[in-house]
Amino acid sequence: MNATALAQSEFDNHLPPPVSETPRELARAEWLYNATEQLVRFGQDVKFQRRLRRPQAVTVAQLALAADELANSRQASCEVGTPALGWMLIANNCGRADKDAAAELLGRSDHPFGKLGEIAEALLRPLADDALAAQAEDDEL
Repeated sequence: MNATALAQSEFDNHLPPPVSETPRELARAEWLYNATEQLVRFGQDVKFQRRLRRPQAVTVAQLALAADELANSRQASCEVGTPALGWMLIANNCGRADKDAAAELLGRSDHPFGKLGEIAEALLRPLADDALAAQAEDDEL
């Protein structure tokens, strides 16, 4: 067997790494999903506070700014091929949402909450461990 065939065989037989689903990881994933949903679907800030520490939050305003920065960056680098912003403004003026224009501006995503969900998760991920600790502290009371 030549080196290419051997490498292909090893690649074909390579199994994905084992998935570790510890209770902590499951709780973290659940918190991230719920917090993302709170920001994206319900338009509510995500706030929590650990004992004797200052409150922490990711606000809808922060999500809006991050989405704005992404859309502006995609437009500046010519990744948006339609007048998506104009269509969104027209649709908004008529009282409707234009999800296609939003997807064009932000980019496509497989996330359950779309590209906004990806952005929200990126903002929330650094806070997940503290949020879980705050929940545990609250449960002790």
